[in-house]
Amino acid sequence: MRNYWALLPAIAICVGLILLYAVPTLVNPQWTSSVLGLFKQLPGGAQTEEPAALGPRQLRSRRMLAGVLVIGALALVGFNVSLNREANGCYLAAKAWGATDSPDKDADPCVDKIFGAFISSGKGVTTEKTQQPVPSYQLIRGNRPKYLNWVQNPPKHDEANLLFGLGFNCTIDLKVTEEETKITAVIDTTEPCPPDDQIELIPIKLKKPLGDRPVVTVGDQQINRIDPEMPSWGKVLKELATGG
Repeated sequence: MRNYWALLPAIAICVGLILLYAVPTLVNPQWTSSVLGLFKQLPGGAQTEEPAALGPRQLRSRRMLAGVLVIGALALVGFNVSLNREANGCYLAAKAWGATDSPDKDADPCVDKIFGAFISSGKGVTTEKTQQPVPSYQLIRGNRPKYLNWVQNPPKHDEANLLFGLGFNCTIDLKVTEEETKITAVIDTTEPCPPDDQIELIPIKLKKPLGDRPVVTVGDQQINRIDPEMPSWGKVLKELATGG
């Protein structure tokens, strides 16, 4: 798990300072009023007298302010977890599709490392004498994977039954054929695709549901089915807390 938000230490300090004030204030506002009064001095350098007791309205207003600060601290944590969950989801999905690591692309994986197809469609017929196998696919049923909500140019909700993810330099050669008994996907090139740090996702809309039909590639070998998905909030929060 990676932390893609450089402001995490600053957020941790802000949350710590907020809780240092807010929690005692929620318990007893008079405590924080007395402690803060110790730091006030008269012009001559002498300390002020002990702060007067707070009235009911002051106690209520300070507790309300402390409560708002606690909610703000929780919002900061939630915002950080959300950003890290988004980035980690895109990174892990790209890795599941076979992407290699690259400092340039890993810095913003939802934009640079994995994205929806801009030109490739999987349509057309093969023209080479030999083809290369497609390594994996993802079946889209019902609710589509949440990581697709974060990638650049994601497939539309109604345009994909199958999803193929290939290195950016190979996607233009993907050819998918739907038959009554099977679905065949091949890369129409004589040379194997080189490792790539960018994955392009090509959605395929079938004419009828997949059913029991196998998804195969060169030599009628079945393609590996994968199911990349966003990491859970709990997992991301744990990784952030432990520095993972």
